[in-house]
Amino acid sequence: MSTNPLAFYMRQPKIYIRLPSNGNFWPKGSLELSETGEYAVYSMTAKDELALKVPDALMNGQAVVDVMQHCIPAIKNAWECPNIDLDVVLIAIRLATYGEMMDTPINVNEQEFEYRVDLRLLMDQLQSQIGWDPVIPINDELTVFVKPLTYKNVAQAAIQSFETQKIMNIVNDEKMDEDKKIALFKESFAKISSVTLSTIIDSIDRIESAHGSTSDAAHIKEFVNNVDKEIYSKIETHLFKLREQNSIKPLRIAVTDELKEKGVTGDVLEVPITFDPSTFFV
Repeated sequence: MSTNPLAFYMRQPKIYIRLPSNGNFWPKGSLELSETGEYAVYSMTAKDELALKVPDALMNGQAVVDVMQHCIPAIKNAWECPNIDLDVVLIAIRLATYGEMMDTPINVNEQEFEYRVDLRLLMDQLQSQIGWDPVIPINDELTVFVKPLTYKNVAQAAIQSFETQKIMNIVNDEKMDEDKKIALFKESFAKISSVTLSTIIDSIDRIESAHGSTSDAAHIKEFVNNVDKEIYSKIETHLFKLREQNSIKPLRIAVTDELKEKGVTGDVLEVPITFDPSTFFV
């Protein structure tokens, strides 16, 4: 094919990022590793923006996967993106497409207004704080090794949570028969328990013991479902600490006269930052 004379006007890398995982935890073939540790990020196209407006594709995660792979060509299978890299990747794509500033809603005394967040500050925060301690020493004979969840794990859990929330909304319907409410509540509770256990199971990479070691998913699932509460709690607590350590901390903003008029007291207000792909890329 001849060279396209319009190539000059096509996308070029806008920024380069370092992944908090340093490329670890990505299965072979899912990420084209960079010799420098930096990855080019392109802006979204009109096609990408349209994909993020399809409800079904947003719900099952396919739209986000397609956008991640299109905007960061080194990512070959975004479903395998470790969740410690996920926020950095999404922020980078947003930053490359719309610039450094992002409006985020703040709810104060049942009132909502917009606050402008500098995405570069969030990027710096994430890249400086993230670390992953994979070892959980249970006792002298047993050690559990954990890994970050993948985007596929996160998307599946989100779908299950959405389905559970729908059931809970039905349960709260005052017109519904009580027996049916009880049945739906039991179903909802079972689903919540299943999501929680699945998160723990999917986070375990392997288990080493005095009686042998395994990374077999079926063995790990059987172990989690049958282990005593003390061991389970050690694993759960360690994973909770890692999740807290690697999450975006609330922004601390100075309370202005405008905020004081809305009833905010004190000198500093904490603003939680959450990324919902349905609203993040608009």
